[in-house]
Amino acid sequence: MTPAHVELWPALAAPEFTQAVRRFATERIAPQADDIDARDIYPRELVKELAGRGFSCITLPREYGGGGEAFASAVALFEEVSVASAAVGVSLLTIFQAQTIINLFGTESLKRRYLPKFAEGMLASYALTESNHGSDIRSLDTKARREGEHWVIRGEKHFITSGSAAEFFVILAETAEGVSAFAVPRDTPNLTVYEGSNSATFGLRNGPHMNLLLEDVRVPLDHLIGTEGKGVRQAVTTLDYSRTLAAAICIGIGRAAFDGAYARVAGREAFGQTVLGFQGIQWYLSEALSELDAARLLVFHAARALDTHDAIDRYGSEAKLRASQAASRTAAMAVQVCGAHGTMVTAPFGRYLRDAKTYEIAGGSSEILKNTIGKYLQRGVAAMKR
Repeated sequence: MTPAHVELWPALAAPEFTQAVRRFATERIAPQADDIDARDIYPRELVKELAGRGFSCITLPREYGGGGEAFASAVALFEEVSVASAAVGVSLLTIFQAQTIINLFGTESLKRRYLPKFAEGMLASYALTESNHGSDIRSLDTKARREGEHWVIRGEKHFITSGSAAEFFVILAETAEGVSAFAVPRDTPNLTVYEGSNSATFGLRNGPHMNLLLEDVRVPLDHLIGTEGKGVRQAVTTLDYSRTLAAAICIGIGRAAFDGAYARVAGREAFGQTVLGFQGIQWYLSEALSELDAARLLVFHAARALDTHDAIDRYGSEAKLRASQAASRTAAMAVQVCGAHGTMVTAPFGRYLRDAKTYEIAGGSSEILKNTIGKYLQRGVAAMKR
């Protein structure tokens, strides 16, 4: 916590809502954060509690049981939750991804069937990755074919975040028309979820990353999400949305690291003064605070772009790129200024550093984000030529 007289992180959207989430995160999530990380477990009870308060579907339309709120409120939610535990933030993010692709592209029957379940607390995962393809989802080994009134899906997904607890999956598979997206409940026959040999990461630990084996899994025709063959575009659009919230998680990590370091150096004395009294330490924190403030403003700008549908690929990628870098640098700074205490396994700074570095890769690596921004710039050149 920061010294009592200092308010470093004022609410940038919906102050009462932000304060309510902040209280919940402080009282319920923070005391469990180290245990979630140490045991690498999915925080099922906490996520269900968040759903019970309407937090897990805050941007969904009200007609489907959602909150119908602007994305700035979602950013505030993900930021505040992740100050306490980035693992809980990631658990919410995979739910958001699954509901978003259905809300954006699903048939009305699919929306009516599943979107209200998110308001009831359904846990979900976004199953894109395969062992042979990684970030390249343009061609897949998982295949789907149409048989009568069903789609039949066969293949395997690897390294799926939130897969240990998910009750519902969005799965990409290749059909005759190209890569397509499907809604698949966990209890569908012939779907097996198992832990692979490389299931654990050192950061963002919300349970092992699971593998999904689909052995002729059958789902109704309307469980195709959107248009057959357009799954890559749909998945990428969903990622453009979720990257803004991933950026908010990064801001939460950076804030936690900053607050912990600030409290430590403000309260610890050395050589006749507080550690914060040394100019060199002040410079460390000044740079980190400035960088976090700038990244935080960019994240909220990206949230507004989601509401107005204004260049969401650009602003979501910029926000994730800058916020993840700011979080990593702030977490490293926090370890440094806290000295030996910063390196202790009983202190949370190692968790912050691991979470921040992992998010420079997860959810769109810095290199992929730069490519996305580059494509935006290339479109600008083409527009100028026209």
